[in-house]
Amino acid sequence: MTGVEQVFGQTRQRLMPAGSWDWHVPTPFSQGWKVGSLVFVGGQLSADEHGNVVGADDIEVQTRNVFEAITRVLEEGGATWRDVVKLNTYYVCNETGDAVQEFWEKMTRIRLEYLPMPGPVGTAVRVAGLMYDGFLIEAEAIAVVGSGEAVQLS
Repeated sequence: MTGVEQVFGQTRQRLMPAGSWDWHVPTPFSQGWKVGSLVFVGGQLSADEHGNVVGADDIEVQTRNVFEAITRVLEEGGATWRDVVKLNTYYVCNETGDAVQEFWEKMTRIRLEYLPMPGPVGTAVRVAGLMYDGFLIEAEAIAVVGSGEAVQLS
């Protein structure tokens, strides 16, 4: 399905930005959906248009590619990183000891380039693996279009 439709009184639009990767087998999955003022960004990987890994073994390159992919979906839905209220990150790190901290810091340094202050709520989950070997990070987001600046209530 493409285009815009009405579902239970809410405008619903499938988000499939040009240049986004696609699955090598036919699936009904979407890169994102805009439902009313909400934008749901599906899990984004560091992949080229054909689903091949970009930046194998490089968490910084992969993190940047994932966050750029999220940016494209957000923009297609009329949102920005300032509108993101929830961010889930799944990452593969088979290191131990200090190497885990170094991996985490590299990933987080790139993520912080995209996240405004104050940032969204977030979850980061260390996993044994992702869709295919070579992928080190996958992230998904939820945004509220036009949410703008956060207001701190006392």
